[in-house]
Amino acid sequence: MDKKKKLLIIAHAPSDNTQKMFQAVISGASNQEIENVDVQALIPLGTQPEDINSADAIILGTTENLGYMAGLVKDLFDRCYYNCIDKTEGLPFAFYIRAGHDGTGTCRAIKSISKGLSWKLVQDPLICRGKFQEEFIDQCEELGLAMAASLESGII
Repeated sequence: MDKKKKLLIIAHAPSDNTQKMFQAVISGASNQEIENVDVQALIPLGTQPEDINSADAIILGTTENLGYMAGLVKDLFDRCYYNCIDKTEGLPFAFYIRAGHDGTGTCRAIKSISKGLSWKLVQDPLICRGKFQEEFIDQCEELGLAMAASLESGII
């Protein structure tokens, strides 16, 4: 039997609605049909370089704050960047943004930092724009499921 792969989900979820989104990503990734993927869910401050270096794929979640990623997500990159840069080249990842506006600056910033890390974006960013909608929950669950299924099947 193959070794289980590790999907790391890191999200800043400061509100009830962003917590629901985070839990939906975890739920999708933990679908009972996915047998060979271990899901680890962390908050940015609880994430260490070793967590990232041991992952086979990552999903990042952030709020849009003043047209940028959440400060705690930026802190995560600041703390872990140089400890991960030589160990995570080609790491498959996806991300979602809870954007009160358009998410453009947040998306650009995450893509720029992940490019410096040589991570591989394997799915278009999920940008949940404007007033909160219940469909954001379904979209987040689909994101988690798609990443876990792709990781298990070897697509990513």
